[in-house]
Amino acid sequence: MRVTVDQDKCVSSGQCVLNAGEVFDQRDDDGVVELLIAEPGPEHAEETRKAAAACPALAIHIEE
Repeated sequence: MRVTVDQDKCVSSGQCVLNAGEVFDQRDDDGVVELLIAEPGPEHAEETRKAAAACPALAIHIEE
């Protein structure tokens, strides 16, 4: 699994962090998504998929 984020699309909703806080974070100044783990292991796969599905801006992209 490889994850990328489009910070320009991010609307700072925080759904990524709520669903996969070990994979995603938010910048302190504006809340825009930050990717912590670009290639999460199997132990983070389900939560990472949930985070991508929950993103209202569709700013998270997953390649399997």
